[in-house]
Amino acid sequence: MHKFTHALLLGFALAACPCATQAQAAESRPSPLLQRTPVKIAAPDPALKAALDAASRSGLDDLALAGFRNQPLAGWLDYAALRSRFDTLPLARGDAFLAAHANEAVAAAFRSEWLTALARRNEWQAFLANWDAGLDDAALRCLRLQALMAMNRVDAQWRSEAQALWRSSGKSLPSQCDAPFALLAAQGGLTDALRWERFDKAADAAQSGVMRAIARGLPAADVAQANAYAAYLDAPDGSAVAWPRTARSRAVAATALAKLAKASPDQAEALLPPVASALDFSEADSGRVRYQIALWTAASYLPDSARRLANVPASAWDESLHEWQAREAMARSDWASALAAIRRMPDAQRNDSRWLYFAARTSELAGSPADARALYAQAARKADFHGFLAADRLNQPYALCPWQPAILPAAKQAIARDPAIVRALQLFMLDRRGWAVREWNAALARFNDQQRRLAVEVAQDNGWFDRGVFGLVNVAGKSHPEEQQLYLLRFPLHHDASIRREAAHNNLDPAWIAAEIRAESVFDSNARSAADARGLMQVLPSTGAGIAAKIGLPWQGGDSLYDADTNIAIGSAYLRQLMDRYGGKPYQVIAGYNAGPTPLGRWMAQRPAMDADFWIETISYKETRDYVTRVLSFSTLYDWRLNGNALRLSDRLLGTTNGARKGFACPVQAPAKPAPPVAPPQTPARRR
Repeated sequence: MHKFTHALLLGFALAACPCATQAQAAESRPSPLLQRTPVKIAAPDPALKAALDAASRSGLDDLALAGFRNQPLAGWLDYAALRSRFDTLPLARGDAFLAAHANEAVAAAFRSEWLTALARRNEWQAFLANWDAGLDDAALRCLRLQALMAMNRVDAQWRSEAQALWRSSGKSLPSQCDAPFALLAAQGGLTDALRWERFDKAADAAQSGVMRAIARGLPAADVAQANAYAAYLDAPDGSAVAWPRTARSRAVAATALAKLAKASPDQAEALLPPVASALDFSEADSGRVRYQIALWTAASYLPDSARRLANVPASAWDESLHEWQAREAMARSDWASALAAIRRMPDAQRNDSRWLYFAARTSELAGSPADARALYAQAARKADFHGFLAADRLNQPYALCPWQPAILPAAKQAIARDPAIVRALQLFMLDRRGWAVREWNAALARFNDQQRRLAVEVAQDNGWFDRGVFGLVNVAGKSHPEEQQLYLLRFPLHHDASIRREAAHNNLDPAWIAAEIRAESVFDSNARSAADARGLMQVLPSTGAGIAAKIGLPWQGGDSLYDADTNIAIGSAYLRQLMDRYGGKPYQVIAGYNAGPTPLGRWMAQRPAMDADFWIETISYKETRDYVTRVLSFSTLYDWRLNGNALRLSDRLLGTTNGARKGFACPVQAPAKPAPPVAPPQTPARRR
């Protein structure tokens, strides 16, 4: 961690940072070196991996399991062995497992599969005895209803629970629910009102198949209309004008036309007026359709964007539509309209660094440099892509208020000894990620905030770096915004020697390579995506084989990409290849790395001469747009981590690697004077 020290001694006195709360400051008394001693967890028994593999394939007998009984992962090995025997496992053996591992993560994993097996075996009494009221899985809840049926315990409570499951979702429910719902219907518990209630939920979710299934139980007089509703969701046309003028007809038609608008805004716009008139659409009904028409027209940068945006009623606008109105104007280089669109945004949205920056940029281009400077100053207080760009415009240091909590060796050692943390980390070392996350979540549910942060440190000490992403800021539905400042945990750095070597070899910025690794895998060398991209830089085996052959690197198949040095060498060479292909502009290379060559070619052709910041913001794919800004901002932060200062982001995104460098500083708590208002105009939004 010596590189942390170099960066932090350049002026980041953490406890003095005015961005931190008083509580943080109390916990952040810096030591002279601000170094932390890594705490290592004992590696799992080398024989355990083979035992787990054998247990998963064909099971292990109790004698073999006994040899691992005193190890931290004995429960998981037992689980792996027993699950292959669930169809014949003695009930007492299952009970004993749950008793031995009560309140452990492995018990929850075991219980769910054990209950399914007990149902398969018709062991209904045992099923009910092992039931946990905290289970919220629809299939298991329906199996419980089946168990009560088999035990002749169908009563008012059973009926209430079955009805609650019926109305729980408009989407398809698992087949385990078929028998309880059939009995509920036979007993008169599925009334027409209940059927229509779920039908309406299915219609709102555009689930035409569920609608047809529900229609089969409706009175004969209603079946034809219900099926007509379902058919309309699949293929909207003019037939809805003959429907009854009811709230249900309006809801189905609006849902269907809004769905159609995503694929064909023109067709949806043509169908809307006669259908809306015939069914007496409300403003909300029409707005739902016009919203999608405008959104998908603007997102495709089609010529009718401005007119269709103007047709959306004010009540239907949301942040996404406001953003697309601004982007559409930017794509046309209509700076006045873009600025007006930003001014119409809600307060919280237009005061985000992204829109403060673009309000400044468009103000500048529209001839208001003083307003622009004040807005840049406001945006530059944020340590993100647009904040860094704003700081470049003002030629001032980048905003960064790092927070490093006090070093608490005893407390950290206690966390490292926590049995669930030990199990989580050993499972991670064995590449049993799903099980590791179960143990991790179980531990964090017991920890306070300080313990949780220490757990993240321990995880990173042992190579599980992504806990700095998934264990901070937003955890279990609770927000911890102050943890955004835990840059050393949120931006881990590993394999830096390989990164520097391959960067030099390919004439690339090492901070960019580190940022790509952070964005792609969070330094998990065993990462593998659904598309089979592998390793630190998430390289596809086909790409890896081609690059390896080109640079003369030994290749032993796709698994070569799990080797960190190999992956960094191939990924860096691939970035160099893309740089050479696309004219040396990293922001376009990053877009292509994420979206592929076809979309990139389209975006380059559409806006060939557009400034980089506007070009990035007008990328039509949200995932890619966010990816580009994320990688570039990460590059700035990794430059800080590697060197203590940073290349100007405005130079970095254009491919300049030898430009001026700048430092970082924590801004004061409040600006000296308020920025000029970016308030919405008095004119109502619908009249723009």
